[in-house]
Amino acid sequence: MKRGKRFLEKDNLIIYVGTVIFLILAISIGIVMYMANKTNLELEKTAENNVADNKTLDESTENASTSMGKTVEEQENALTEKNLKEDTESSSNSNLLNNNTTNEDTTSTEHQNSTDNTTTSSETSTTQDVPDESDTSQTNTDSSNTDDRANVVETKKEISFIKPIEGEIISEFAKENLIYSETLKEWVTHTGIDIKADKTSVVKSSAPGVIKSIVNDPRYGLTVVITHDDGFETVYSNLLTAEFVVEGEEVEQGQTIGTVGNTAAFESSMDSHLHFELLRNGEYLDPTIYLNN
Repeated sequence: MKRGKRFLEKDNLIIYVGTVIFLILAISIGIVMYMANKTNLELEKTAENNVADNKTLDESTENASTSMGKTVEEQENALTEKNLKEDTESSSNSNLLNNNTTNEDTTSTEHQNSTDNTTTSSETSTTQDVPDESDTSQTNTDSSNTDDRANVVETKKEISFIKPIEGEIISEFAKENLIYSETLKEWVTHTGIDIKADKTSVVKSSAPGVIKSIVNDPRYGLTVVITHDDGFETVYSNLLTAEFVVEGEEVEQGQTIGTVGNTAAFESSMDSHLHFELLRNGEYLDPTIYLNN
């Protein structure tokens, strides 16, 4: 009997515990569902408030835009009416002013014509009686300018060249033709002329100028170069000495610049002579065309 009673008590305990657990679960589920429903209600209410606020804002914006549009349109109409009124008044005033100006110009023109006729008659009589000093001054100025131009023309005469040394030309200018070189044993061009002269003969400047250089050329020996006006240059080669001048020195026509020698390697087999060249702006010219006897 005791065992059966204990078994029944044990079963009752399990039933009690299960009932309590069930109640707790039911209460928990109910609380959760309540909270969920409450949250949903709050979200729906918030959404409805937002929609209402947006609707109110849109209506306010539309009213403000309509009001501003009406205000701007009214202002534009007022400005247009004002501008039309001002233009009309300005046009009327301009027409009146133009009419007055035209009348005044007509009167002034008649008065000016009368005055000009009187002045012209007076000037004519004055001109006939008194000589014009400005014309005399202008004539003197023109005469002075003419004299100055004449002096300039006389000062800038065409440059002339003299023979740097007297003697026979033993080798002609051959810039475009070939001549036979006894020294080189071949046909070559010749950019100057060779003037025969005794050794130590004095070489003179062919024209006034400035000593450009004094060098020992490997082909034509001791060489003096002189620059002249109008782009001319003269070259004196195969010299024995050039101690009479220095670079940069101004020389006169006929001034001694050196003596004849035999220092040109390219013309060493020839008789003693002066190798003379003439250039203008770097171009070789035939010296015999420019030399005066």
